[in-house]
Parts: sequence; C-alpha cells; structure tokens
Amino acid sequence: MENKTNLKKITLAALFCAVAYLCMFLFRFKVSFLTFDFKDAILAVSAFLCGPLYAAACAVTVALIEFISVSDTGVYGLIMNALSSTVFAGVCGIIYKYKRTLSGAVLGSVLAVISMVAVMMVANIFITPYYMGAARSDVVAMIPTLLLPFNLSKGIVNAAITMIIYKPVTSALRKAGLVKSSAATTDKKKFAAISVISLIALVAVVFVIIFVLGGNFSFGRN
Repeated sequence: MENKTNLKKITLAALFCAVAYLCMFLFRFKVSFLTFDFKDAILAVSAFLCGPLYAAACAVTVALIEFISVSDTGVYGLIMNALSSTVFAGVCGIIYKYKRTLSGAVLGSVLAVISMVAVMMVANIFITPYYMGAARSDVVAMIPTLLLPFNLSKGIVNAAITMIIYKPVTSALRKAGLVKSSAATTDKKKFAAISVISLIALVAVVFVIIFVLGGNFSFGRN
C-alpha cells in the first residue's frame, strides 16, 4: 500500500513538473532582467497534494529544465528561480501538511508569498550584484522600485491562481484515481468565496503590475 501511494505521488509530481514547465513556457514575461511566470501556482498545488518534499523536488527539476531550454540568465537565473519556487511551494506544503483544510491552504499561500518575498530580497542583495556586475548599494536602491514590487506581485498572482485552480485540479485528479477523496474535499461555498476574492486580488495586482512595473515590462519569451 505504501509503495502504491509513493508511486502515485511520483506520478503526480512528474505530471505537475510537466504542467509547470508548459505554463512557464507559454506564459513567461520579462520585467527588466527578471522573469514573471505562473508556474509557482502549479507547484503550490503539487505541494498540497504530494507534500513539501515532492514540491521542492518539482521546483528544482523545473528550474533545471528551464535553465537548459529557455533561460538567458545563466547559473544566476537557475539559483534564483529554484530558490523562489522552492520557498513558495515548500511553505505551502509545510503549512498544509499540518492543517489539511481550505483555511490551511489559504494560510499556506499567504505565508508562502511573505516567505518568498523575504528570501528573494535577501538573495537579491547578495547574489544580484555578481550577476549585474554592480555595486550592492545599486541593487539595494532597486528594491522599492523593482525587486520588491516584482516579487510581491508575482507571489500574490501565483497565490491567487493557486486558490482558483486548486479545487478543479484536485477534483479532476480525484476522478482519475490519482487523489484520495479526502484530499480533495472542501466546502463549496467557502471555496467559491475564496475564488472570488482571489480573482479580485489577481485583477488588482495585474493593474499594479501595469502601472508600477509597466516601464520595465515586456511580453514575449526572450
């Protein structure tokens, strides 16, 4: 039974890796030298269903595939990408592991945004100067105008998408026999309310991105 459960988790993890990469490939935008994508939402759902360790493995795997296939930021991009996604998905998975409810999923998503933003601010201060060949003071000056709004917007967008797609994805996987019924059971009214709130937050953040980061934002996969 345990081997069967592990096999299902591995199968799910592989599926989420593929979907996360596809999501990154199709919806990948540049904001200055940073990359904005939605794969963390997929990885967060994998964290809810498979646990934090599997989610972290998925995050690193997708970052590696992205590094090999489409990334133009080299090893720096790989490190920052893997770190950002691992923290986001890992925190979601850790919170949900001990509070397997809709409120646990919401709390996990909120803490994931906070944790990811905090970690990435520190990582940018210490790593970005080497990537850009700039003084650390110059990078620190970019925090309020680019780095903080970018990471906060990216985190909120991915958290909102996570809340919107969580129920449909788990329901589909339950019908496919890949997820137990108990892992996908939520209060429909509460989930509907959370979905509406998430959609409103998503729209609001998109407007913030347009007006705050608009000058650095470019569509495309380059």
